Amino acid sequence: MEEIELVKAYPAKIAQDLIDGTIDMGLVPVAITPLLKEAHFVSNYCIGAVGEVASVCIFSQVPMNQIEKVYLDYQSRTSVQLARILLSQYWKKEVEFIKAEEGYIQQIAGNTAGVIIGDRALAARAHFEYVYDLAAAWIAHTGFPFVFATWIANKPIPTSFMEAFDKANAYGLENIAQVIAGIPSEEQVYDLHTYYTQNISYDFNAEKRKGLDLFLSFLK
Repeated sequence: MEEIELVKAYPAKIAQDLIDGTIDMGLVPVAITPLLKEAHFVSNYCIGAVGEVASVCIFSQVPMNQIEKVYLDYQSRTSVQLARILLSQYWKKEVEFIKAEEGYIQQIAGNTAGVIIGDRALAARAHFEYVYDLAAAWIAHTGFPFVFATWIANKPIPTSFMEAFDKANAYGLENIAQVIAGIPSEEQVYDLHTYYTQNISYDFNAEKRKGLDLFLSFLK
């Protein structure tokens, strides 16, 4: 799609760029929706989960009832807000939240847990005694799937562009196996076929929209 200038960054940075107006649309954490002057969902695809997501979890060396402090991953607004909601509503926990900085994963020990997302979370799964999957907890708590990120624009986008964009997304999903095959095996800390075809759910359907609406209502 020649109309696109692709910008790559971690989720929270893309989100801030969308808020600041330095980009027109992005695959962003849904928690930023209330911060946008205009928020337009521009795709039928998302990054969601209908079961365990594997890459967004609270990691701890002690069980949930012993956790007293929680580091909050600086790379995602949505995961941080989801953790706050679930700790309060689902696990009924009052904890001290710590704003994480780079290198914080090494500080997760004793009664201090941490929210970790993405590739770092997949790598961390082998190193912590307790892993609490936030998507699975949300589903157990609400009965709805969860949407972590979706394509949002800060201005109206032409329908013709959105249709072409969705075709491009569909093409990518049809070729996931080729994408995985291109990742060196030594870099795979988790079964990526399972991750991309089972842990992640891409259709931004009616049930996911209900789950998203509920999540956004909690943010208010």
